Amino acid sequence: MRVGLFLFLLLIGSFNSLKSQVVDDVLGDESLFYAETKQVNQFFRRFNNEEGPDGVRYYKRDKEYHNPVSRKKYLEMLFDSRNSALTESIRNLFISEVLNADSNQYLNFHTGGWFAEVKTRFSYKSEDTFVTFFLELEQENMGYKWVITNVYFEPYAEIFLEQKSDSSKFLHPMSHEIDFMNLIKVFNDQKYIDNYTIKSFQSDFLTLFLYEFKQGYFEFKYVEDLKFHFFQIPGWYFEVEQFVRADYNSGWLISKLTKISEEEKSILLKYIYHN
Repeated sequence: MRVGLFLFLLLIGSFNSLKSQVVDDVLGDESLFYAETKQVNQFFRRFNNEEGPDGVRYYKRDKEYHNPVSRKKYLEMLFDSRNSALTESIRNLFISEVLNADSNQYLNFHTGGWFAEVKTRFSYKSEDTFVTFFLELEQENMGYKWVITNVYFEPYAEIFLEQKSDSSKFLHPMSHEIDFMNLIKVFNDQKYIDNYTIKSFQSDFLTLFLYEFKQGYFEFKYVEDLKFHFFQIPGWYFEVEQFVRADYNSGWLISKLTKISEEEKSILLKYIYHN
């Protein structure tokens, strides 16, 4: 059984998009199966101590629900143990602040403060390429749905983010008196056309992607990678990624963790979105 389990985990290592239901069907009641944080929803429940080691959910009436002693043990298990950057000191500091009796922080699936980053493979104008989408949960009627909030596509960045700045490139304030005939210099000056836009202009990659997709330039192939960014715990940022391996430290785990200020949060968001 152990040999079969190991070979199975090696196999699914090549297929990160394989649904956890398949894992359920194959692994049955193996201890490795219970140790693995198989679903993102389960990561939330384990972070909050709303689920037992056997996978059975706790509810508010249960004595173990949000129990700080059990929760501390769970939190210690939710880090990628092979990542040397996740030092014991930073993990302990994070856990102590999460469990602080005065604040006692929990993750909430529906309140925002976290989002998905999905790296996908497309064919773009007959050439293989990557497109990264950012998605958030949005409430609709009595439920929620995932919606695309942003997109990063390197060819767009090469065109729009490397804007050329030249103070000599402008339209004279009296241009209206010549019926804006000098627009010819704007459209003959492709490299510096950004200089003629309003200062607050920001390129919208999502709009451009939707336009080109509708024109048939993009053809979706598959999801290459997935991770989640969390800002729900005040003063902290962490990433959650899936690790498929044959040991107890597997599944959806914290792969990056850093303490940040509000100013650093803004900088980090720009970095994540490639702005």
